[in-house]
Amino acid sequence: MASHRRPKQPSRARVTVLTATAAAAVALTSQAAHADPKPSKGEVKAKVEKLNHEAGAANEQYYGAKEKQQKLEKEVSALQDKVARGQQEINTLRNGLGSLAAAQYRSGGIDPSVQLFLSSNPDTFLDEASALDQLTAKQTETLGKIQEKQRVLAQERKEAQDKLGDLADVRKTLGAKKQKLQSKLAEAQRLLNTMTQAERTKMREDEQRASRAASDRVELGNEVPASAWGSAALNAAATQVGKPYGRGGTGPGSFDCSGLTQWAYAQANVQISRVTYTQVNDGVHIGRSALKPGDLVFFNNTEHVGLYAGNNTVLHAPYPGTVVRYESMNTIGSFQFGVRVG
Repeated sequence: MASHRRPKQPSRARVTVLTATAAAAVALTSQAAHADPKPSKGEVKAKVEKLNHEAGAANEQYYGAKEKQQKLEKEVSALQDKVARGQQEINTLRNGLGSLAAAQYRSGGIDPSVQLFLSSNPDTFLDEASALDQLTAKQTETLGKIQEKQRVLAQERKEAQDKLGDLADVRKTLGAKKQKLQSKLAEAQRLLNTMTQAERTKMREDEQRASRAASDRVELGNEVPASAWGSAALNAAATQVGKPYGRGGTGPGSFDCSGLTQWAYAQANVQISRVTYTQVNDGVHIGRSALKPGDLVFFNNTEHVGLYAGNNTVLHAPYPGTVVRYESMNTIGSFQFGVRVG
């Protein structure tokens, strides 16, 4: 006779575990189905190019803050030296005042009428009295000098303290700008790392070909240069076509955008400042219609600079991953203004 036992029911805990496991599996399957697909090579290239543009702007901000830091450090050092010299001058005057006081004590310790009574030679007494008057006048003059120098010294100390406060703020800003720059570069590298080595190599070669093609298509025309040194600067920059963009590069191995313009003008024996935010003040501002070869041209809220080469063309170091090249002004970004150096 067959047994008809009821099958054993699974425990409530086991059912709960199985249900949770099944739900998790469904959730993972759903996430996988809706996960963002791997970006195409074109999308990666566009994102990397955008990040490199932003990194170029952050690079100018970083080196602008660094230039300001170096300037403040020099000013603080000069003020501290000035304060030290001022304190030494006061100490010298005080020592001289002490000598005057001692001489006055030796000469004027007795009432003048008693001195005259005791003096065997009235002429000698009159000479000593005259010397005493001169000591008193010199003492008064020295006290006046000390008071004036103390007032000046207090002002110089305050100015030095204010500069130190500015320096601390700039150092803080410098750290933030550096972090921003490194973040942009790291994000660009992360995107590049999603591509194979062969794909990265091809993208770099395509960019270099595009740079050469942009330069080859340029027709500069026969526009008159802004000045002799503007012409010399432009000619010098033209010899650097094909050199790589380098963060903080001031030549001759690599350049960032303002490093190229500074280097080019240096070859014309004209010194301009280091970064875009200060180069905007290195000459007279002009509009687009007034541009001549050799003028500085600024784009994207003055975060980028190049040299106007004529016929609506700029010679510049675009951004990380590119090379020094000629390019149409229409493809660079938002034009701000030009600056005529000199």
